[in-house]
Amino acid sequence: MKTDVQLKEIVKQKYSEIALQEKEVNQSSCCGTGGCSTEVYNIMTDDYTDLLGYNPDADLGLGCGLPTQYAKIQKGDTVIDLGSGAGNDCFIAREEVGETGNVIGIDFTTAMIEKARVNAKKLGFTNVHFLQGDIEEMPVESNVADVVVSNCVLNLVPNKEGVIKEIYRVLKPGGHFSISDIVLIGELPENLQKDAEMYAGCVSGAIQKEDYLALISTNGFLNISVQKEKPIIIPDDILSKYLDNTALLDFKNGNTGIFSVTVYAEKPV
Repeated sequence: MKTDVQLKEIVKQKYSEIALQEKEVNQSSCCGTGGCSTEVYNIMTDDYTDLLGYNPDADLGLGCGLPTQYAKIQKGDTVIDLGSGAGNDCFIAREEVGETGNVIGIDFTTAMIEKARVNAKKLGFTNVHFLQGDIEEMPVESNVADVVVSNCVLNLVPNKEGVIKEIYRVLKPGGHFSISDIVLIGELPENLQKDAEMYAGCVSGAIQKEDYLALISTNGFLNISVQKEKPIIIPDDILSKYLDNTALLDFKNGNTGIFSVTVYAEKPV
């Protein structure tokens, strides 16, 4: 059993590699873990290209939803994006907050932060800032954000409750979050759970949907809702790396499901 520190180091190393990969490689994989499928289609991500503020240089194809689309961002808001990568969701959020708002991206991977800062400089944005840090201990003050967004990141964090507590801390009273993430219904086969690459690929780090929602509720958030939900279908050529034929068939024919969900919740006033 790997420790939380070891799992976080796996994710950091993997996403340092991802920052240097082409988007097409990331999209044909599990959250960018490499070209692990011969089936050329997008396993996890949604299409950003029609959203205002979209910048292709910042889109690494790593998300599993469109949280900014559901985040009810207003002009002048301060928005924090957790696991901001190359800045994709931050630049979409910047279109929503306008010149009077602020957007803060937090990521613990040096290569991602550097890439995001280059993208922001190209775009000439002075109100989009990228901070290197752990989202379990965000390098920002309490009660500063109107909105928190995140796209396919909490599932990578071993201490999910720690992140949820931090989201509560940094949100202003009455603020809210909209987070896209991977959750499970039913238990994953043991081989999927144990494998490090699948962990960095978003799947075996996910927890049960009911547990995910319960963590949010027990940490004080109100008006919790699932804004969007879609099944994630992992191709056979990926599953076969971890499961023999019998286990693969049992997995596909069983009650286990892998889903992308976008969850909304509010901090009490």
